[in-house]
Amino acid sequence: MSHQQDHVLIVDDDRDIRSLLADYLEKQGLRCTTAADGREMKSALERHRVDLIVLDVMMPGDDGLTLCRNLRAGGGAAANTPVLMLTARGEDMDRILGLEMGADDYLPKPFVPRELYARIRAILRRTRALPPNLEAAPPAHARELHFAHWRLDTVNRHLIDAAGTVVPLSGAEYRMLGVFLAHPQRVLSRDQLMELTQGREADVFDRSIDLLVSRLRQRLGDNAREPAIIKTVRNEGYVLASEVRAHDGEASR
Repeated sequence: MSHQQDHVLIVDDDRDIRSLLADYLEKQGLRCTTAADGREMKSALERHRVDLIVLDVMMPGDDGLTLCRNLRAGGGAAANTPVLMLTARGEDMDRILGLEMGADDYLPKPFVPRELYARIRAILRRTRALPPNLEAAPPAHARELHFAHWRLDTVNRHLIDAAGTVVPLSGAEYRMLGVFLAHPQRVLSRDQLMELTQGREADVFDRSIDLLVSRLRQRLGDNAREPAIIKTVRNEGYVLASEVRAHDGEASR
């Protein structure tokens, strides 16, 4: 846990909810800034260092999903800020859509402020204390990573096939691939993948990791029945079976 006061940005078009959450979280020792829409959110991120964003999905204008996607794609210091989404939608696919846009966790409404605070603390704890020898992304010096017959441009966040065609990735797919490329030929459990890509504990009924792996395999043209790039290790998890090389030709560990 950080020794300095953690700063949370609350983005919600409902003034009463903003005030209620800010008052409660400040009583728990957090510093809070509030914003009513995307414009105020952008301004706050330019003026302050923010440790986590609480972002409502259902807002007029740019909704929370759009704001989260734009944040992740925009680069800069704020691009990797953890995002906890508030949503009235509880269906699995709606939650997965939020995660694909780059959210780290979601909390369906209605909720009690105490649960929000617990989830904020959990996200901050996991993003600052990853499991030993595990990283959430490829090495920072690697501008381009080669694996199988693919290239990942880590600057522009592009996946490129052997013919030079750019294959689009969602935010969640990019983070998932980044984790696999940071740990080639190493079995990663679903719990580890959940922590490294989404910053939260796995639920025994949560299939978002399996669905994301399936979607990533589709992007890579990996045979679902007999995958050659991302293989399933029964009762353990998944493994990137390919060697990974950085743009300078140095083999990944």
